[in-house]
Amino acid sequence: MEPSVLVSVADAIAEVTLNRPAVLNALDEAMAAELVAALASIEHDRAIRVVVLKGAGPGFMAGGDVKLFAGMAQQPPDERRARLNGLIHAFHPAVALLRRMPQPVIAQVHGVAAGAGMSLMAATDLAVAAASTTFTLAYARIGVSPDGGSTWFLPRLVGQRRAMELALLPDRFDAARAEAIGLVNRVVPDDRLPEETRAIARRLAAGPRSAFAATKRLINQSLETGFAAQLAAEQESFANLSATPDFAEGVTAFAQKRAPVFEP
Repeated sequence: MEPSVLVSVADAIAEVTLNRPAVLNALDEAMAAELVAALASIEHDRAIRVVVLKGAGPGFMAGGDVKLFAGMAQQPPDERRARLNGLIHAFHPAVALLRRMPQPVIAQVHGVAAGAGMSLMAATDLAVAAASTTFTLAYARIGVSPDGGSTWFLPRLVGQRRAMELALLPDRFDAARAEAIGLVNRVVPDDRLPEETRAIARRLAAGPRSAFAATKRLINQSLETGFAAQLAAEQESFANLSATPDFAEGVTAFAQKRAPVFEP
């Protein structure tokens, strides 16, 4: 059986591909476990500077495997609860890894991002969507509340009232609206999605690794940190980074009016 998650690395960029295309990369226990393993293997790998998360086949991710869920409908409620609790327990560490890992993570989104797929996309640092992509949070359609961190991410990305609308009225919407409300960073023509995403990834891969990791950490903690504590964290981070070779190269390159060449 082919793996549910594929990883390839080139030019310091790891591509993590959700690989159940026959079911629009719907999430099941095996995919959750493989995604956690893939991201954990990348987190401390200094040869990898950027991660691109994408889906194989016609879509990014259609959410949980609703056919799997439908097969549980006639099971006793306690059995359903235990099975789905286990699935979410297996999936959530992947979401935490996306936020924790020092590398910037870009979602390359096409086709459909629904349910857990939309949650997974929201957990990444940047998102680039093909113009034909459709989105829906979807959970209310099957009588459950969201998971995958979406109730945490969406109020921060699009505001509380908009997040409530997306969750309670889970209509499909297009990429233009996703960009307008701040859910994705860029919308590009379908045939240019890999090229445009790769261009951003290459730019990040050539950047200052430690500065990017510190910036990601500071921004992620900002809404949970008091203003004074955040100022102190910024001061400490800036001072520490000023002692790195990348800082010396950056200011020298600026003075010499050339592009910096940061440490590999």
